[in-house]
Amino acid sequence: MTPHISRKTRVTGSVAAAAALLVAGITAAGTAGATPAPAAHGGAPLALSTSHHAELVHDAQAATAQTAKTLGLGAQEKLVVKDVIKDTDGTVHTRYDRTYAGLPVLGGDLVVHTAKGGAVKGVSKATKANVAVASTTAKIAPKAAALAAESTATKSIGAKKVDAPAPRKVVWAAKGTPVLAYETVVGGVQKDGTPNQLHVITDANTGKKLYQYQGIETGVGNSEYSGKVDITTKKGGSGYELTDDSRGGHSTFDLSGSESGDGKLFTNSSDTWGDGKPSNPQTAAVDAAYGAQETWDYYKNVHGRSGIKGDGKGATSRVHYGKDYVNAFWDDSCFCMTYGDGQGNNKPLTAIDVAGHEMSHGVTSATAGLEYSGESGGLNEATSDIFGTAVEFYANNPADPGDYLIGEKIDINGDGKPLRYMDKPSKDGQSLDNWSADAGNVDVHYSSGIANHFFYLLSEGSGAKDLNGVHYDSPTADGSKVTGIGREKAEKIWFKALTAYMTSTTDYKAAREATVKAATDLYGAGSAEVKGVESAWAGVNVK
Repeated sequence: MTPHISRKTRVTGSVAAAAALLVAGITAAGTAGATPAPAAHGGAPLALSTSHHAELVHDAQAATAQTAKTLGLGAQEKLVVKDVIKDTDGTVHTRYDRTYAGLPVLGGDLVVHTAKGGAVKGVSKATKANVAVASTTAKIAPKAAALAAESTATKSIGAKKVDAPAPRKVVWAAKGTPVLAYETVVGGVQKDGTPNQLHVITDANTGKKLYQYQGIETGVGNSEYSGKVDITTKKGGSGYELTDDSRGGHSTFDLSGSESGDGKLFTNSSDTWGDGKPSNPQTAAVDAAYGAQETWDYYKNVHGRSGIKGDGKGATSRVHYGKDYVNAFWDDSCFCMTYGDGQGNNKPLTAIDVAGHEMSHGVTSATAGLEYSGESGGLNEATSDIFGTAVEFYANNPADPGDYLIGEKIDINGDGKPLRYMDKPSKDGQSLDNWSADAGNVDVHYSSGIANHFFYLLSEGSGAKDLNGVHYDSPTADGSKVTGIGREKAEKIWFKALTAYMTSTTDYKAAREATVKAATDLYGAGSAEVKGVESAWAGVNVK
């Protein structure tokens, strides 16, 4: 098989008409060294090549014992490098997971911020508690924990065909005093047909349920498609494959209605794919490949990140999941995007904002790892809305101009209205405009409104505004006037905060601190951008 990596193919698909891609400033994966991403201050992240990123991770891992000693960790605690980011001023942000006596510490993650000369500038921790337990011998049998977790999945989320393999023993440090616990991942399917990966944390000594969160992150997006788009394919011995070697080998597979397995790689005798109609299986594949392409280009060209994990490797897209499945989801265990075909199998959820939203769950998992529950879960969902919106603006598609509406083309409720609104989230009838003490008890898709509202205020400001044919009117919690700093700067601040300062347990108060630090790094202390961040958070009652 002879690869043809750089092939650009004109295809007929169900994605909205393509516009010219914003390709200026691309740093090729594999190029030695690093190129600074544009910003107004020395704290901008470098655009690391794949080899440079791998070298930084390797060097950090080799020094974990010394780092643990420098941080004053206990003799039974060890660090495992998860990611490394380097700034233009030489600052290095190294993200670690932690173990205790060989057991994973959930909520033990931390980020060490090191100056160019090697001195530690600060540490961002998921927990401030001392990580230690009296014994690593459990009083509760693993089987009992597994059965309890299955019951939780059935009763709390209505999961079907539940299956809980043997749990793993962990130290639970995300909430309160660290305790010995079991983590059980319950399989099966959720009520709507989405795969189930409910993580249930059980106290290994008392059997009490401590926490639960869903490992499959779902969302819906634009299903209004038209026009022709350029996608990158691969020349094979007997035709063409829907594989993009210029973007880490991203490939698109056909599940053909199955709810399991990898599916079959899309191939074609010619290099023309799809016909714009959902009845042609290739059409959804074109949409998925195009969405993945735009998302890859956005993260690389805007934030200097090569692939979801920053390692230059592409993810996988799977289309035609199940029957009449009205959703799409990211699954970190397979590093893959999966799309349903919508009602009547006629509206595949395979467009740019879907890809941007769902693949951003992968970026969150590879960086901050925000737990998909409570306030951190709301921030996780908001991050995907924020970057899904950013990808839509980046694509600059004249048939679907960028906006601050989520799912505006779906008409999922049958009333022609968007799924979510960023300028005033409560317009959907369920999302939160502002923070309150009860925010952590609200479904993550609705508590995300707080950060979505913050992002809109930071980008565009409060009050009435018209943009790309859409009218917005954004209020503030305290009636104050917020002046926006521009979406491009807001995107960079959120990305910097996510990758350098947020941890798995970050809540809204901590998100405020993280974005203030990020804005300071990027634009300087006391800058208009820092003041804008503070003002926008005050506008959603996070102070």
